[in-house]
Amino acid sequence: MTLRIAALQMCSGTEPGPNLDALEALVAEAVAGGARYVLSPEVTVVFAENREGLADVAGPWEGNPAIARVSAMAARHKVHLHLGSLAVALPDGRFANRSVLFSPEGEILATYDKVHLFDATLPGLKNYRESETYRGGDRAVLAEGPGVKLGLTICYDVRFPRLHRSLAEAGAQLIAVPAAFTVPTGEAHWHVLLRARAIETGCFVIAAAQAGTHPNGRRTYGHSMIIDPWGRVVAEADGETVGPVFADIDLAAIDEARGKVPALENARDFILPTAPEAERQAS
Repeated sequence: MTLRIAALQMCSGTEPGPNLDALEALVAEAVAGGARYVLSPEVTVVFAENREGLADVAGPWEGNPAIARVSAMAARHKVHLHLGSLAVALPDGRFANRSVLFSPEGEILATYDKVHLFDATLPGLKNYRESETYRGGDRAVLAEGPGVKLGLTICYDVRFPRLHRSLAEAGAQLIAVPAAFTVPTGEAHWHVLLRARAIETGCFVIAAAQAGTHPNGRRTYGHSMIIDPWGRVVAEADGETVGPVFADIDLAAIDEARGKVPALENARDFILPTAPEAERQAS
């Protein structure tokens, strides 16, 4: 089976209205280009400057106007539309970084809350605690796309192979990676991480990215891309241009790649002894 898919590259700002207008135009362009599944980037609806800015514009899940509008887009264009992520206000004052998959009828087929949050102490910089703003999810999600089983991830998740392997073992054929990578980390790691996730799972990977200089002053790496199960980049955007990236994916390539390198089938459980136990075994 061959399926045309599209990754939307965007440069989202701090207000939902213009971002949703931009999304609508890009979805129309992708559907006109024949796409049956369309993925937008992380923080499509609002790319806020800080937590306070997010609090001003991010609503709760129930009655969320952005969700209603994207649902209407999916139904209007009769496409599986995957909103890469939006911030959803939670009762504890934090937010969920939530991905939402819509059917061509506008129904919500699946949601996924980003599991892995970036909490780090960066040399020469202040501590960065994503968990102070967002609450991490606690479940992996496999969904039904248009004739394809879809694994849901978001941005920083790409650094955690176990999530992707679990999705592949559960039946994923296409893994979605909506993202907003910074330029330095994108230059260093974006391509190699995405290709590695495709190779080790034998899945297609579609990565829709934020790109360019945003109204909040942030710069993102772009390079939205689609990768086949052998790790080949079959479609890629540049680091600035807004627009869709298309690929026709043949699901037969999944069995072919996994047949050549049956890593999922050959995987085994193992133990890692503690140091004292290892010493006892050696003696």
